[in-house]
Amino acid sequence: MMNLSADASLNIPLYKQLITQIVNSITDGTYKPGYMLPSMNVLADQLNISRETVKKAYGILTEQGYITPQHGKGFYVAGSREDGKLHILVLFDQLSIYKQILYNAIASEFGDKAELTLRCFNQDLNLFSYYLDSHLDHFDYYIVTPHFPLDKDSQYMARKQVARIPNRKLFMVDNWLKDHRGRYGVIYQDFEEDVYNGLKQGLGRIRQCSRLTVITSQTSLYGSTIRRGIDRFVTEYNVPVRYLTEAPTTMWRNEVFLMLNAQLDWGLTDLSAKIEKSGMTLGRNVFILSYNEFGLNELILGGLSTLSTDYKYMGRETAQMILNKQTGSVHCPFTLTRRYTF
Repeated sequence: MMNLSADASLNIPLYKQLITQIVNSITDGTYKPGYMLPSMNVLADQLNISRETVKKAYGILTEQGYITPQHGKGFYVAGSREDGKLHILVLFDQLSIYKQILYNAIASEFGDKAELTLRCFNQDLNLFSYYLDSHLDHFDYYIVTPHFPLDKDSQYMARKQVARIPNRKLFMVDNWLKDHRGRYGVIYQDFEEDVYNGLKQGLGRIRQCSRLTVITSQTSLYGSTIRRGIDRFVTEYNVPVRYLTEAPTTMWRNEVFLMLNAQLDWGLTDLSAKIEKSGMTLGRNVFILSYNEFGLNELILGGLSTLSTDYKYMGRETAQMILNKQTGSVHCPFTLTRRYTF
């Protein structure tokens, strides 16, 4: 039985009295990790105080990480599990080369300090909701890449589902749902601003060329968002541009192709074959930039130049923020890596 008291004669709010007593009992080991606190109704009756007072105290203790709610069961003292590790659910929108880089960086930075459980929801809100139904309250932290369809209704539902995760446990990675309020962790890329600044890093080469041609998959989730950044760049620097969904059959001399590919080989094989057929030489009088970086780009086409966020940094920073119990937003570096093709 918890030895708590509430004295209305003291010049200290009752909810603060409860918080202080519970924190002291957790700190001195009286209430050990996993200890179940009385329900709000039971504790209110025992101390002859209002349920709202207990609710406020439990809410603050939850936000501060001292206790954790379990749906339909009650409140428990938080703390390390029997294995001493953090238990973290990673909810990725899709599996790709780049998500693998991100996951590996997260896992490597944690080392043996955390156990990761990976689920992929394929940008499907129903599947995302199912995973939350199955796993909410069972993990210390939730790492989410919140990529969902961009229509108004889907974005509304996405925010509603993400809001089910307590902010102190939530880390948004790769994308930021900026309408989500509160204190939580975010490590993100800014699709419009990043491509604008990335192209500026290659301005010298692009100005020497005849045209920028952007090839985007029709299924690209952020194609229109990235295009806004490209439009700003070409307008500001007076660069001729055209947008296509596949490699053209004809091309100009000194043309730069920007491939907004989500996966390794989408469109790249077709484009390189058509360049060869045109009689032009890649890296000399026609050029390629590809979106997103990974190790094999050093070998592809003699060295594939890229515009990319730093997924390794993103993963390391995510793990460090969790280990250090930090919140706030971190913009992930986005850079042009110049190789043979540019």
